Formats: sequence, structure tokens, C-alpha cells
Amino acid sequence: MKKVVIVGGGIAGMTAGVLLQKAGFTTEIYEKNALPGGHCTGWKREGYFIDNCIHWLTGTRPGSALHELWKEIGALGDTVEVHEKEMFFSSKLNGQTLTFWRDKERTRKEMLELSPEDEEEINKLIKYVSMAETMTVPVEKPFDAMNFIDYMKLGMSMKAMGKVMKEYGNMDINELAMRFKHPLIQRAIVDYMPSGYQAYAFLVSYGTVTGGNGDIPKGGSLAMSLRIAEKYKGYGGVIHTNAGVKSILIDGKMAEGILLENGSKVEADYVICACDTDYTFRKLLSEKYMPKGLMKMYADRDKYPVSSGFQIAYAVDGVFPELTGTRIFSCDDMSVGSQTVKRMSIQSYDYEPNFAPEGKIILQTNFSQTESDYKYWESLYIDKESYEKRKAEIAEQALQRVEKEYPFLAGKIHVIDVWSPMTYTRYCNSYKGAYMSFVTTKQAKSITVPGVVKGLDNVLLASQWLMGPGGLPTAAAMGRFAAWRIMKRRNKE
Repeated sequence: MKKVVIVGGGIAGMTAGVLLQKAGFTTEIYEKNALPGGHCTGWKREGYFIDNCIHWLTGTRPGSALHELWKEIGALGDTVEVHEKEMFFSSKLNGQTLTFWRDKERTRKEMLELSPEDEEEINKLIKYVSMAETMTVPVEKPFDAMNFIDYMKLGMSMKAMGKVMKEYGNMDINELAMRFKHPLIQRAIVDYMPSGYQAYAFLVSYGTVTGGNGDIPKGGSLAMSLRIAEKYKGYGGVIHTNAGVKSILIDGKMAEGILLENGSKVEADYVICACDTDYTFRKLLSEKYMPKGLMKMYADRDKYPVSSGFQIAYAVDGVFPELTGTRIFSCDDMSVGSQTVKRMSIQSYDYEPNFAPEGKIILQTNFSQTESDYKYWESLYIDKESYEKRKAEIAEQALQRVEKEYPFLAGKIHVIDVWSPMTYTRYCNSYKGAYMSFVTTKQAKSITVPGVVKGLDNVLLASQWLMGPGGLPTAAAMGRFAAWRIMKRRNKE
């Protein structure tokens, strides 16, 4: 049986591994870190668990192909409880608060009470959010392998989504906000997503929650990754951790295997690159193999930007229902990276009692970071002492602002960890610290990159970077597509 070597033990790599092992292939995953999961991970500090990834998991609603894929690889299942999100997020401005609830009608009434003059736009927004609930991530087969009938079926399954794109597809998030007159509604819409995102992304994200398709598996990100790893190993797969890959060994149009950082060689009939594509084509392979679609996105930094985050975790002595969910508020100006911020967020993980000691909770703040911010952190990282000092200074300033917004937390909250865009580059080889893929702006054409490498017959790609905006569902889909291609080739042989 053919041997498949998979570089990267994140969601894409493990998805490919599970499906190939299940189909009878021999596979091995090589992961640079001590644990599988990639970005879908977490860690402990002072007896608290910090979750790095899942704010909601698209595909938790039964009935979709994505849901079935999550079950097949072990991410979801009959024994996996799911926490139902009550709210998307809440924004506060000038003493007023607006919450985007799971219950759309509740949100609509709250918005109308806040701003009757925006009734037409409010009703339109809620109407189109309902349509956006039909959005799904196709996972059956690669897009370049789909025929006319496949596309017809896909179009019919998301018929309402076409109307969403017609109405909101040619505007960005700021233009959507300016459709409303009330300053809080305007502010809330731009609060949640980085600048540059297209408007429909907001509707799809909110619709994922309102449609019951964006809940959170109990145990969080790392627990889900470990379930997938156990499923993979249960089929006979082998995960090599602390096993960084230096390069892919090429002979003509074929890969012979991989060279590990420790100098060991591993032979393979197929190699799947399930890691950051910038790392793939600037470290594992020559740039000459990079697909044209990727080249275009990497070359045009204005039309295809990426974003990251500067994040802080706080331990809280007590459980406070008024902190539940994600809450965004104004704060005194502070510098984070290269920018001055005037708004900040806190997210409570009180839905996971095992994330904190009894009677306590953990909160997190995420300041969105641009590519300019990444350059700031990259430069500072050269001097580790200055880097750590600056992180601590920002964390202390953020803590003061949280206590100012929520005075009842004074003396009951302290910082337990801080991480920057450089953390993602160090841990996951992430391009400019990004934890998702390229942001497709309204000036740019959406590009989906086939998971094949022109000029190399047995090297495949499985990465969230192949289709914007990336994330866990895209990673799982690309892992499945890579496995599909190998199984298809076996059937032909």
C-alpha cells in the first residue's frame, strides 16, 4: 500500500490522515510542536486553561456535509457535548449597549428600540442574515474536480446566499456600517471584524450563530484536536511530534520523501503539505513551484491583506454573569503594535467550568493587528528583553482599562499570559502572524487555489490558505480534498 507523509499535524493534516488511514493507506504525520492541532490549541497557566482558537465552530448543526465530516474525523460526535452560543457579541458606546443575539428577533427589537429611524436597514439586515444561514463549506470534492451538476447542486443548496451576495457583495464592512444612522449600530458592525473585510462576511458569521451552526464543542480547541488525533491513531496512523521538517526531497517531477530538521530522511509515495503555504514554498519547496493564485495574493498586499492579534488572558476571582460572551467597549487611548486603539474587548470562557478553578473564570482580550503591526513586533522581537517588556506594559495598561470599565473587578483580576503575532509565527510558521488566510477585499477577486503542485506529480497541498478566509472548516475541507485526490489516483491505477 502507498505511503503518504503529511507535513503538519493541524486540522488539515489530521483530516487528510484520518480519511486516508480509513481508506487503507499507510500514513505518518510530522508535526514540529509537542502537540497536534496547529492553531486549534490551548495551554495552561496558573491552573487556568487558555483557549487559542474556537470562538464558534461552523458545522455544528446536523444535516450538512461539513457536520458529517467533523463527525467522521472525531471532532464532533454523539458523545461530544456542544455549548450553544447565546450571543454573537455585544458592543457598548456612550452608555448604550447593542447585542447581536442568537435570537435574531431579539436583536431586531433591540436595534429598533435603539434607533427607530434605522428601521428599514435593520429589517433588511436581519432578513439577509436569515438568508446567510444557508451558507455552507463544500467538502465533497475539490472545486476544480466539480462538474456542471455538482455546481448546480451547490448553487441550489445555497440559493438564498446568492441574494446576500447581490445585495452586500460589493461593499466592505465600513460601508455596511454607514448604511445606519445610529452611531452605536455603526460602531458595533465595525467592532468585530478587522478593517477591509467584505460586508457579507459579517452577515455569514452572524448567520452561522443564529442558524445554530456555530456553536462550541465542549472542552474547547485543544480537546477537539486531541479527539481527532485519537481517531487518527485508532485507524493505525502515526503522529511524530517535535519533528520539524526541513525540506521535501525532490527527484525530477517526483518527491522522494522529506528531510527532517534532525537530518533524518523519510521516504514517501505521496507528500501532503498541510502547513502554512508561505512556509511550504519558501522553506520546504522552491518558490518556482508556488501556484499562480498564491503568487498573486502574496504579491498584492493591499488587495489581499492578513490580520493577526495581540492577546491577553486574565484570571478572575469570581464568576460574573454580566461578563458572559464577548463584550466590546471604548477605552482610553493606548498603543498596541504600530496603532493607537480606542476600543477593546473581553471574552468570557465561563461556559467551560474546567477552564478555571471552581468559583473563578478566565477572560481574554484580542487587539486586532495589521501587517504594519506585525512589522513592529517582528522588529522588536530581535531584542527579546525589549519585546517581553513591551508586551507586559500593554497588558498592564489593558488591565487598568478593564478595571475602569468593570470596577467590580478591581483587586479580583490579574494577567496570566500575553502573546503577540510573533507567537503565531514561532509556533505555526504563520505568514505575518496570521491565524486565518487572506482577507479578500472588495477590490480583489476571490481566489481558490487547487491543492496540487504543478511540476510535482505526488505533492499535494492541504491548507486553510488555499481558500479565503481560511479557518477550521476550510482546513478540514482542504485536508479532505487532498485525501480525495490520492484515493482518486489509486482508483485509476
